[in-house]
Amino acid sequence: MAYIRPQHSSFNCVSPSIFRHGGDIWSLIEKGFKHEEILDFSASINPLGIPEGALNAIKEETKRLDHYPDPYQKEFRKALADYHDIDPAFIIAGNGSTELIYLVVRALNPKRVLIPVPTFSEYERASALNGSEILFFESKETSDNYYASYQIDRTALLKAMTSSRPDMVFLCNPNNPTGALLKKGEVMEIAEVARDLGIYLIVDEAFIDFVPSESVIKEVLSNPFLIVLRSMTKFYSLAGLRLGYGVFHENTVEKVWAFKEPWTVNSFALKAGIACINDKDFKARTLVVIKEWKNLVEELFKRLNIRYIPSEVNFYLFKFRDVSAYLKTQGILIRDCSDFRGLKDVGGEGGSCESKNWSEKWFRIAVRRPEEINRLFEELIKWAQD
Repeated sequence: MAYIRPQHSSFNCVSPSIFRHGGDIWSLIEKGFKHEEILDFSASINPLGIPEGALNAIKEETKRLDHYPDPYQKEFRKALADYHDIDPAFIIAGNGSTELIYLVVRALNPKRVLIPVPTFSEYERASALNGSEILFFESKETSDNYYASYQIDRTALLKAMTSSRPDMVFLCNPNNPTGALLKKGEVMEIAEVARDLGIYLIVDEAFIDFVPSESVIKEVLSNPFLIVLRSMTKFYSLAGLRLGYGVFHENTVEKVWAFKEPWTVNSFALKAGIACINDKDFKARTLVVIKEWKNLVEELFKRLNIRYIPSEVNFYLFKFRDVSAYLKTQGILIRDCSDFRGLKDVGGEGGSCESKNWSEKWFRIAVRRPEEINRLFEELIKWAQD
């Protein structure tokens, strides 16, 4: 069940408090924790860390810091083109895919934007800064035993696109924060309707490296209204460098270039990106260990009777009482998702850890190494029993 709710965004586009995302280790460092003491489950970053080849590329690039980075990113775009078998002319790199979200909205200037929620908040903020009218397509939570779901009703979304006629639709796939995935064929059905209606469909594939067969990146070339954004932050642990890219149809790419600032992607990021793309062993190892460590997380969820949403990627959304303040005292960060539009906190009987009658909230945790996962769940048990 879903519906459209039109409104102008309530985002405060001035206050620094709007930048509420995972990975805020700095708040704990201010409280006296050392970097190595912090367990950060709030940012969904590959626990294997940065590939060794990327670290070597960064070290080598220190010899050339007296030069500007290439504003056209030619070497990096060529590496991406070879990897995806796409003409480099249709690729633009950005300072993380978030830069490209804002860039696309500025360049294409949609008057009306449709955003399925819950999802990544920067789609809304970019649209609000642009002055666009924002429509929210909301999905209703369903649950069964341990499992919950916020899966997009594809048929309802297509009807919403047809009836409301937005200029742009954002689709995060796999979705953040739910981890839900629309299959490639399902996304292409939405893309075909968008093309027929003249609606730009922005597919954010920030986490698609964990399910690469479901990407629609090569379909962009045959659909002038389809844009695919990719991030290298999550899979390759490049959060501090900031690197992403977008693939655009030939009718769109020059419009976007026209609004792009020069030199937004630094030399370290460009060189590290090339090394990451070419590291096949790292990709294969990541997929193996993430699958194994996800099994541990799900086993612990079930053992403790914690309701969660099955995930296709390296993070989970789950319901628990508000334990985040306690975990911070232990140097552990999880993502409080109460600020995600469309997620509902619940009250009543709390099933988590066979506990008392308290209300629950949604939290997101990244999949980390087994010893770190066990530490987190030990602290959840300890807090619930006190």
